[in-house]
Amino acid sequence: MNNIRAASVQFEHINGDKKANLEKIEGFVRQVADKGVELIAFPECCITGYWFLRKLSRDELVGLAEPLFDGPSSLALGELAREYNMTIGAGLLEITADGTLYNSYIVAMPDGVLQKHRKIHCFINEHLASGSDYTVFDTPQGCRVGVLICYDNNIVENARMTALKGAEILLAPHQTGGCNSTDSHGMKPIDPALWHDRKNNPQAIEAELKGTKGRVWLMRWLPSRAHDNGFFLIFSNGVGVDDDEVRTGNAMVLDPYGRILVETCKADDDIVIADLHASLRENCTGVRWMKSRRPELYKEIAIPTGMEQDTRILRFGLK
Repeated sequence: MNNIRAASVQFEHINGDKKANLEKIEGFVRQVADKGVELIAFPECCITGYWFLRKLSRDELVGLAEPLFDGPSSLALGELAREYNMTIGAGLLEITADGTLYNSYIVAMPDGVLQKHRKIHCFINEHLASGSDYTVFDTPQGCRVGVLICYDNNIVENARMTALKGAEILLAPHQTGGCNSTDSHGMKPIDPALWHDRKNNPQAIEAELKGTKGRVWLMRWLPSRAHDNGFFLIFSNGVGVDDDEVRTGNAMVLDPYGRILVETCKADDDIVIADLHASLRENCTGVRWMKSRRPELYKEIAIPTGMEQDTRILRFGLK
């Protein structure tokens, strides 16, 4: 891995308005172009919008979705990547040649190469399929990058598999925080009135973003993904109104020890920038632990227990 300067973005998308959301993405890219940023991550489904997708029919989803690589959003990101010599990742709704729909993340690189990740644990709409592949690739900047979308990161096996495939940096795009969890100890919604009054009373909404509905919840598990697997982690999240919920932002970059290099708790669109020093990985805890693995003991991990459920059933009863 080479040293690299990376950025993580949080922004409030507009549901269904791909043009406006792409303009925001372009604005952030231009903003950091003269700051030496070589890798920038935007949130899950930030091009199409996210939470409202659960209400859409298949026909409506098809009308919003695009093919990857040769679709208009892919082409726009590719042009930005080449113009600003930057690797850029952003989320959108994908449709394949056979009509299959995915919650996907596209990464455009300055050498013209495009990569994609399809969310492995997709649950938002019964018409969306889940991906079945781990995504790890090399960038022109000399780094090996993996991608896991939102709920993918909650499953520890996904992070470990991505690390075992050589990921040195994990892009972790999300739309989370302020969720109405069915778990009594999980996240709870944020009153939208606090968000709408953020200019007059920023302290009230920022307390929510930093509290158990946002940052506190993330700190229960997110640093362990970086620490235990020995990679840098770029957490990018939506912020503000997402249909009837309020996302908590908390964009941050963590090092391979699970330490936060930079973060924001701002109740607004924002960006954070960090230098990722390759030397931190050389003898970090996670890398040493992976060298100590005894794979012959772990065979049962890949054997179904009978407790497994499709994420859409587990979360929302979707079939």
